[in-house]
Amino acid sequence: MPKTVIIGGGPAGLTAAYELTKHGEAATVLEASPVRVGGLARTERYKGFHFDIGGHRFFSKSQEVEDLWTEILGDAMLVRGRLSRIYYRHKFFDYPLKAMNVVKNLGIVNVFLAMASFAWAKIRPIRNARSFEDWTINSFGRRLYRTFFKTYTEKVWGIPCSEISADWAAQRIKGLSMISLLKATLLPKKKGPREKVIKTLIDQFRYPEFGPGQMWEVCTRKVRDAGGRVEMGVEAARIERNGAGVAAVVGIRNGREERFEGTHFLSSMPIRELVRSFEPAAPPEVIAAGDGLKYRDFLTVALVVDAVDLFPDNWIYIHDPDVRLGRIQNFKNWSPSMVPDPKFTCLGLEYFVNEGDDLWSMPDAELVELGKREVGRVGLVDPAKVVDGCVVRMKKAYPVYDDVYSEHVATIRRFLEKEVPNLQLIGRNGMHKYNNQDHAMMTGLLAARNIMGGHFDVWQVNSDAEYHEAGEVRDSARELPKSLGKT
Repeated sequence: MPKTVIIGGGPAGLTAAYELTKHGEAATVLEASPVRVGGLARTERYKGFHFDIGGHRFFSKSQEVEDLWTEILGDAMLVRGRLSRIYYRHKFFDYPLKAMNVVKNLGIVNVFLAMASFAWAKIRPIRNARSFEDWTINSFGRRLYRTFFKTYTEKVWGIPCSEISADWAAQRIKGLSMISLLKATLLPKKKGPREKVIKTLIDQFRYPEFGPGQMWEVCTRKVRDAGGRVEMGVEAARIERNGAGVAAVVGIRNGREERFEGTHFLSSMPIRELVRSFEPAAPPEVIAAGDGLKYRDFLTVALVVDAVDLFPDNWIYIHDPDVRLGRIQNFKNWSPSMVPDPKFTCLGLEYFVNEGDDLWSMPDAELVELGKREVGRVGLVDPAKVVDGCVVRMKKAYPVYDDVYSEHVATIRRFLEKEVPNLQLIGRNGMHKYNNQDHAMMTGLLAARNIMGGHFDVWQVNSDAEYHEAGEVRDSARELPKSLGKT
């Protein structure tokens, strides 16, 4: 009987474990955190306040994923209306963009120049677009690229847009263009729940009553109830391999080694750490490829504000370069249950950082003070009303799509497929793919089904950002949409 060891208790790893144990297969999940499952989709708690590590909408064009969320959490899934805006040049822009709001904020002259710039991009597009900058200019024109994309994107990634691969745009905002924005703005129409819709523009989503971590905490209980194991506080230190593939994962818990043997292995740990953990060691060129992969780290400054209501948005993008703040989440607007007392509001201030830089190394108290100043500067909160706060740091939150990442990933994949065929990579960091939560879950589902006899190419999930638009994966038949194919 197959025995699967899964590194990482995030959406991908726990979904795989859930699928395996639901079908009577043995599965053990190794989660490095001693207290929280969910990875980046966990929910933090502070004095009764709940907050995300970023905001996590629950929306997918895969009906199977939607059904899985319902199966796990049931009535605890709330339906929420989306409201988000962009803060730029001391003004708030509706997002998705609305014609009159844009005209009012930019002025008719700037709008005319933006449309002229878009027309020029259609007449003279950048050939062989390789970077995010090229892709966005071709889609929106140079002027709107500079207005709505450049500053925020470079704040998120910490590198020029010209050095970010066009793959990132293809995975995150494919289908979004000036034409689609104009249609959504000027010709809105209602759509059925599974009709084709650009994910960036959806106006409604589901959300667990107590945050996304609730989904993965309940999933963990269900895995355990079905006979699976979720081992907390175990950090994968070594991956032992032999001529047939991986034999065991050696983890560290409370300073002591523990060995977990299996027949099949799934990994959602960052690829850079994975390739350095093999014993015997991976070849030098594979280790070098892993070392060449880059990550962007992330920290949240959670502020408790003595105010019943601050602003109606779920979240606000901060494009303004005058502050280092990247995005603000208003968790009470995601779910009222995220605060223990309705007289308070909890905000999540998001900063995109690199481990070891000045923000990452700043003491928590100073980060809270910085957050208070910056929300005051953008005019959203009176700093005097902030009564408490805390900080959560998240390493390797985002795999960086620079212009060489794909070559490094290809080198690593060739080694894995040849030397450790019983190891599958899943999830965002596990595959170095900027997957959404539903994409990560699908990689876990398909990897689990491969263990149970399937032949699915997990790497095709979100390869063109449209895997979920071709149809659903039917559990009984173990089938995939044509766009996923089989290996």
